[in-house]
Amino acid sequence: MASGSDRNPIIIGGLPSQVPDFDPEETQEWLDSLDAAVDERGRERARYLMLRLIERAREKRVAVPEMRSTDYVNTIATKDEPFFPGDEEIERKVLNATRWNAAVMVSRAQRPGIGVGGHIATFASSASLYDVGFNHFFRGKDDGLGGDQIFFQGHASPGIYARAFLLDRLSEAQLDAFRQEKSKAPNGLSSYPHPRLMPDFWEFPTVSMGLGPLGAIYQARMNRYLEARGIADTSQSHVWAYLGDGEMDEPESLGQLSIAAREGLDNLTFVVNCNLQRLDGPVRGNGKIIQELESQFRGAGWNVIKLVWDRSWDPLLAQDRTGILVNKLNTTPDGQFQTYATETGAYIREHFFGDDPRLREMVKDMSDHQILHLGRGGHDHKKVYAAYAAAKAHKGQPTVILAQTVKGWTLGPNFEGRNATHQMKKLTVEDLKRFRDRLHIPITDKQLDEGYPPYYHPGRDSEEIQYMHDRRKGLGGYVPTRVVRAKPLVLPEDKTYATAKKGSGQQSIATTMAFVRILKDLMRDKEIGKRFVLIAPDEYRTFGMDAFFPSAKIYNPLGQQYEAVDRDLLLAYKESPTGQMLHDGISEAGCTASLIAAGSSYATHGEPLIPVYVFYSMFGFQRTGDQFWQMADQLARGFVLGATAGRTTLTGEGLQHADGHSQLLASTNPGCVAYDPAFGYEIAHIVKDGLRRMYGENSEDVFYYLTVYNEPIQHPAEPENVDVEGILKGVYRFKSGERGMIPAQIMASGVAVPWAVEAQQILADEWNVKADVWSATSWNELRREAVEVERYNLLHPEEELRVPYVTQKLSGSEGPFVAVSDWMRSVPDQIARWVPGAYQSLGADGFGFADTRGAARRFFHIDAQSIVLAVLTELAKEGRIDRSVLKTAIDRYELLDVAAADPGAAGGDA
Repeated sequence: MASGSDRNPIIIGGLPSQVPDFDPEETQEWLDSLDAAVDERGRERARYLMLRLIERAREKRVAVPEMRSTDYVNTIATKDEPFFPGDEEIERKVLNATRWNAAVMVSRAQRPGIGVGGHIATFASSASLYDVGFNHFFRGKDDGLGGDQIFFQGHASPGIYARAFLLDRLSEAQLDAFRQEKSKAPNGLSSYPHPRLMPDFWEFPTVSMGLGPLGAIYQARMNRYLEARGIADTSQSHVWAYLGDGEMDEPESLGQLSIAAREGLDNLTFVVNCNLQRLDGPVRGNGKIIQELESQFRGAGWNVIKLVWDRSWDPLLAQDRTGILVNKLNTTPDGQFQTYATETGAYIREHFFGDDPRLREMVKDMSDHQILHLGRGGHDHKKVYAAYAAAKAHKGQPTVILAQTVKGWTLGPNFEGRNATHQMKKLTVEDLKRFRDRLHIPITDKQLDEGYPPYYHPGRDSEEIQYMHDRRKGLGGYVPTRVVRAKPLVLPEDKTYATAKKGSGQQSIATTMAFVRILKDLMRDKEIGKRFVLIAPDEYRTFGMDAFFPSAKIYNPLGQQYEAVDRDLLLAYKESPTGQMLHDGISEAGCTASLIAAGSSYATHGEPLIPVYVFYSMFGFQRTGDQFWQMADQLARGFVLGATAGRTTLTGEGLQHADGHSQLLASTNPGCVAYDPAFGYEIAHIVKDGLRRMYGENSEDVFYYLTVYNEPIQHPAEPENVDVEGILKGVYRFKSGERGMIPAQIMASGVAVPWAVEAQQILADEWNVKADVWSATSWNELRREAVEVERYNLLHPEEELRVPYVTQKLSGSEGPFVAVSDWMRSVPDQIARWVPGAYQSLGADGFGFADTRGAARRFFHIDAQSIVLAVLTELAKEGRIDRSVLKTAIDRYELLDVAAADPGAAGGDA
């Protein structure tokens, strides 16, 4: 390959690189000094010296170009490639068998009567990238540690199944049950990497594109966090994320690159499969995605390794003394390279090499067949091995490998490089025959002509299969494998929750602060205290959690290398390499990724962590809902706190912060147990039960979502003989009506319970109505249980009918039911069909706005006086009172005048 000084000049970072060399001898001395530093002190020392020189050059105002993009050739020169320790011929046979079985599995899934589809082309392009990893790099878990964490590209799952089949980890019956999880149970295989569906196989769900790279970054960071805090030995664990070049357009893919560089996560490698195609067309038809990504990753502080060409290009690049070939590679757009992947050798000779006599001269002795097989680097085992070895050896930075491949590689002319490849799921008989011949698979024409194409296994005693087993044994076991080694935690005694159960006395506090007080006591526990991981998006102080700064401290691998501006304060900002709190900045996506990594640590590393993620409730399920699904898919556990909840409790902030719907969004997630508690003692019982369910004996794969508020209220002490079962299942009678003759029922949740109590008193004092107040701690859980009961009754008609809990609980309560909350009516309406009586709901439907709390509640008609009107309206429907009183109530309470409402309590950020 020609050196940079022999090449045509290019513009780098806005500065021309063509500068006359007035003193070649001095130039050579500088170059020799650099070479000596590399040879004698190593690359890391040389890198440090170069960085210091650049720093000094800027101090002296010497214009130095930024090397954001390099030539469109391999980063690792041929002379620098390490010895390849594998048997390339055996690995080729293994890979060919894997390729065949992956394609046949998807093709068979398209058989008549099934037709469930699948994707062939993605794995076809990335097969070598995975194979080298499996054979030489991916560490298993047999040593009792976490091994490597591998985020497989979702659409490549058929290839991972096919390899597992060769290793007898999956059977032929299971391959034939691809995408038939229920109808072929227990053999069904999930479409994509899915731990919830295959909890002994997959570790990380990745097919929701963009979440894989984000999750991998925070997994690598969590590995460092676990080690720094002395919880788990993760020193040998490496995180590999396999991604697509089209996937990198997702904002989550690139949005958190800086944290990986900032914290020096050299335990992380991205492998971007640059097959130059999205799902339906080129990624950058007129541009060059590898060059673009190189600039972005370099700019973010990553080590970049470009793996563009296979070994067949080495002789051509070696004779490129003028740089004409490299210039041609630099200036050819991706769309044209995609076309070259589908054309003949003659076409490539004419259109790539033919427009310059120097290029034509370079290939004059090559046949069209040889030109056709000038290949992409991502298909060359030796080149891939060199890139992986360099990534593992690199220190101080995360690494990205940009590997060029051809989508649909080896599948034949109808698939390779075609825009429609992603949607092509079945090979014709002729396609299969060409494919078989190319892979040298010993299957006859007759086998392909008659019936479905067969799978191929070379035999358990064959050298290929023995080689595969030997490689995996040498690397610590089979991957992917998900193992749960964590033991149940010793949970705190009841006395830990005593403070919360006493209430707040004369002090008014928000439910957010009530939770924080409970958390503080839990973190003092000798058994589980150290396992709490506090996570917040830059607003610990907002949520009253700055009290943790002095003791728990904020995790920073570099510690605190400055004097904090608030260092004289009792609650000063304090960073530490062993800090317990994760401060991920203003990034809900980053925080949720930390939550998932911490919440699945019990499986990933065999060490349970208890993440507590606190955020503005509006920016949780609405903003990062896809990640909460990822959390459920990954079987992660922990507590999620939607603080400043409700549509009317933070009205000074306006529409953008007015959450009246996250409970409804949470109800759609089957792994989420959601509560809307009103008081500290309710929170205490919910948290205690959550710890039991997630971390005790017979632990469950769920996570808890609690919506808590910033409005200060007085918290009552826990009632004697409190209905703990009702609190946990979703509803209990909080306060029975004591006065009045006409019965009614008010159900309320969260911050609305005090409004209901006020309405109860008004109804008794002014309308002779005796209303009971029920605290509905979880509308969602009530509905979930009732749906399950109905499902059971549907399928067991000969059994005694079961009765939903909410129906049992409310049965015998007289009068109509009025439900109220600071959520849209759809939240309490979830239980309407199971309430044993007339049911009416009030809610904050519509957009939020900035005003006083009282005005907002009057506008939505959810305040105490509006509850009174709703109860009277339902009683009038039943003929218990005269309808004329309704207009009287509207006028008496001025319900049509928003400005007439009591403004309500002010303040209360926490």
